[in-house]
Amino acid sequence: MTHPAQPKASHFINGTYVEDTSGTPIPVIYAATGEEIATVYAATPAIIEQALTSAQAAQKEWAKKTGTERGRVLRRAAEIMRERNHELSVLETYDTGKPLQETLVADATSGADALEYFGGLAASLTGEHIPLGEDWVYTIREPLGLCVGIGAWNYPTQIACWKGAPALACGNSMVFKPSETTPLCALKVAEILIEAGAPAGLYNVIQGMGEVGGALVTDPRVDKVSLTGSVPTGKKVYAAAASGMKHVTMELGGKSPMIVFEDADIESAISGAINGNFYSSGQVCSNGTRVFVHKDIKEKFLARLAERTATAKLGDPMDEEVNFGPMVTENQMNIVLGYIEKGKSEGARLICGGGRADMDGYYVQPTVFADVTDDMVIAREEIFGPVMCVLDFDSEEDVIARANDTEFGLSAGVFTKDFTRAHRVIGQLEAGSCFINSYNDAPVEAPFGGVKASGVGRENSKEAIKHFSQVKSVYVRMGDCEAAF
Repeated sequence: MTHPAQPKASHFINGTYVEDTSGTPIPVIYAATGEEIATVYAATPAIIEQALTSAQAAQKEWAKKTGTERGRVLRRAAEIMRERNHELSVLETYDTGKPLQETLVADATSGADALEYFGGLAASLTGEHIPLGEDWVYTIREPLGLCVGIGAWNYPTQIACWKGAPALACGNSMVFKPSETTPLCALKVAEILIEAGAPAGLYNVIQGMGEVGGALVTDPRVDKVSLTGSVPTGKKVYAAAASGMKHVTMELGGKSPMIVFEDADIESAISGAINGNFYSSGQVCSNGTRVFVHKDIKEKFLARLAERTATAKLGDPMDEEVNFGPMVTENQMNIVLGYIEKGKSEGARLICGGGRADMDGYYVQPTVFADVTDDMVIAREEIFGPVMCVLDFDSEEDVIARANDTEFGLSAGVFTKDFTRAHRVIGQLEAGSCFINSYNDAPVEAPFGGVKASGVGRENSKEAIKHFSQVKSVYVRMGDCEAAF
C-alpha cells in the first residue's frame, strides 16, 4: 500500500501532476520514525524547461486580468486551504515531523492568511498622478514577470504561500522549488490554486537539489528570485541572481537576541524564550537563541525555565497531546548534537536536556545552557535546533552592544514592564523583525525580514508588493515640445 503522503507525481506543471523518473530519486523520510514514506524525482532539464515555458505563457494572460479578478482567485484558494486544514496539517507533519498540535494552527492557516491578505490587496495596486504645472507624470505598477521561489524545509506550506501570494497578486507567475527535504506540501498549494481558478502554468512546483535551484536562478527568462534558507546558500543564490541583474528577496538565518530585564514578568519572558527556542523543535530562522537575562533574576529565571521545559511532551507528532517533535532529518539532528557537545566542552553550564531523546526518530531533548559567553561557538553560530543559550548582563548599554555584535540581524526581542525602555532598546537593536514582551509572532499584515547578513527585502505586508512589482513612470507634456535646434 502506498503511504498517504505519497504524491500523485513529483512535479506540478501547467495545471497538472507531471512525472519523470529519470531524475535523481529523492526519498522522503518521516522524521518521527526514520521510515521512507514517499519518493519524488529531481527535475530533469526537460522538466525545468516545461515549468519555465508554461509559467512564462501563463504570466502574460494573468497580467491582463484586473486586480479584482486576480484577488478573487487567491481568496478562493485561501478558503479551500482552510476547509482542508486538517489534511494539509497531517501532510505538513509527515513532511517536517512537526507536531500536529502545531501544524493545525501555524502552517496551512498561515498560508491561507497570506493568500487572503494579498488577494484583498490585489485590486488596490494602483499608480499615482504627479502634477507638474500644465504637464504631469503618471506611474503604473507593473509585474516583474516570471518569479522563482526557493523554499526551506521548516515551513513548506507557509513559504510556498508567502512567496506565491504576493507574486500572483502583482500579476507575476511563479516556479517554486521546495527544499528536497520537504517536497510534499507545495504540490498541494499548486493544486489548490488551480482549483481556485488560477490559469494552468501560473504556479508550478518542481523538485530538486541545488543544481535545479541553480538552473532556475540563472535562466534568463527569470525576473525575480525569492529564497528562504541559510546565509551561505543565500550568498550563493544572491550572487547568481545578481549576474543576471534579477530582483531578489533573501530571507536568511539569524542568531537573534532576546533581552530579559530585571522588571520583566518572568512567566511571560520564559514563554517568549520557549517560543523563541523550542517551537518547531528550534527550527525557526527568527529564533531568539541568545537569551540575555539580567543578573538579578538569572537564577530565578533558570530554575523556573527548567521546571517548565521538563513538562514538554515529546512523542508521536500525530498525537495532538504532543508539543515537541523531532529534528527534520538525521543529519540535522547530528549537527545539533555536535553543537551541544561544543557547548559542554566550552564550559557552558547545562541546565536541562543535553542529548538525544531515548526514542525512535530524530529527537533532541530541549536543551538550555547557562553562563554562556559571547565568544562561545554556541553563542555565535546558528544551530537551528532546540538549544537555548542564556547569557548574563547588568547594564542596558552593555547588553545592546553585545546583542548587536553579530553578523546576523533577523529578529530581536525585549521583555520589560518599562515601555519607555522597551522602545528605546528596540530602537537600537540591529534587526528587521522585533518583539516587545512577545516573541516570534509573524502575522501576514507585518513585514518580515532581516538586516545585515540575515537578508534583503521583506516578505508579507504591503512591503512585499514593492518586491514583486516595478514602477513605470510616464511624463506627459501638454504643450509643444521644444529643442535647442
